[in-house]
Amino acid sequence: MKYYKLFLKAMLVAGFAFTLAACGDGEAENAGEELDEVMTDAGNAVEDACEDVKEGADAKDTDC
Repeated sequence: MKYYKLFLKAMLVAGFAFTLAACGDGEAENAGEELDEVMTDAGNAVEDACEDVKEGADAKDTDC
């Protein structure tokens, strides 16, 4: 099972690499910036949800 997850991660990384390699210079940069923005937004959404849960549970430390 552990090797299966490692294999899936490797395939995902390889897929991103081949996708970006097929783009021109400007297109690859734009795709990378969009990916960074999506990842940042997803991280912020997770952190906001965590803080909301902690506030709802009246936790002393609401920082996630």
